[in-house]
Amino acid sequence: MRKAMVLVASLFAAVAWASPEHGEAGVGEHGAAAGGHDAAAAGEHGEDVPGYILHHVTDSREMEIEVPLGQPIHLGTLPTLLIPFHDGACTPTMTDHGEVMPGLMSGCLDLSLTKHTVFMFASAALLLITMLVWSNRDKTKLVPRGTGANLIEMLVLFVRDELAIKNIGKEEGPRYVPYLLTAFFFILFMNLLGLVPWMSTATGNIAVTLALAVCTFIVTQVASIRAAGIGGYLKHLTGGVAPWLWPIMIPVEILGLFTKPFALTMRLFANMLAGHVVLFFLLGLIFILGHPGVAAVSVPFAFAIYLLELFVAFVQAYVFTMLSALFIGMGVAMGHHGHDDHGHEGGASHDHGGAHH
Repeated sequence: MRKAMVLVASLFAAVAWASPEHGEAGVGEHGAAAGGHDAAAAGEHGEDVPGYILHHVTDSREMEIEVPLGQPIHLGTLPTLLIPFHDGACTPTMTDHGEVMPGLMSGCLDLSLTKHTVFMFASAALLLITMLVWSNRDKTKLVPRGTGANLIEMLVLFVRDELAIKNIGKEEGPRYVPYLLTAFFFILFMNLLGLVPWMSTATGNIAVTLALAVCTFIVTQVASIRAAGIGGYLKHLTGGVAPWLWPIMIPVEILGLFTKPFALTMRLFANMLAGHVVLFFLLGLIFILGHPGVAAVSVPFAFAIYLLELFVAFVQAYVFTMLSALFIGMGVAMGHHGHDDHGHEGGASHDHGGAHH
């Protein structure tokens, strides 16, 4: 449990570092500001459904509790409650061409809160509370009491037995269970919080999924080096081919190292973002077509997509964890391949010696 809590802190630190400033789901601050402007203009020039959708699926410096397609107004005024976060921590630096310098190039890194960061904190808090409560259960009883305790134990055993041990192995698998459990529940809670009204899905932010994938990438490389050693790890990059093919094989192997975290990043980001866009668009058809009768079709379809999103929240947490375990297992297998090669070489030399005698 102590290892899991340490991994929670390291995982969350990596995610929080990556997301506040540059991770607005591929749109950025300007996209979020444009979405807010479009939503505000909706009351004056007709409902701008695409702008409303964009505003709610991207990150922003404020959190809104509002009536659908309502106009954001000041804090404390109903029907919209606007909760602004700190903004302007970094003074914009202009280039000679009149453009704003991004982040670190201007000498300032803005780590102030955003909407997605707040819900990452909430997910991390839920994760810690869940694991602390579950670890302090009455361990004298073989079967835990309560639906929640049984569900948590089922998920923990599933990650340990079906993901870690089956993909990494009985010997090395338990070593990486704390990380896999942390990733699984952290992603699951972020996915589920995004389905609660007025909340936001942090995993719909590409910077969040990238940081999670980087954590898996680091753990995978550490597992590979630990299993095969530095020499075996570097030898694996040659693909076992003849030296004259190394200039071709080594770049391909290095590229393969980074395609794995890229796949993790894009799969989780695209699935979580697309589901919410489809959900909002189905409801937006009522305003696009301008007839309340459309609600008889779009609302049931939107409800079906919502139930599908609930299923996808679990599936995407499972897929990310399963692929992470698979990649770690591939890294651990480097050491076994190295030992097998040495064993075959030793056996061949022994057979050759016996034949000579």
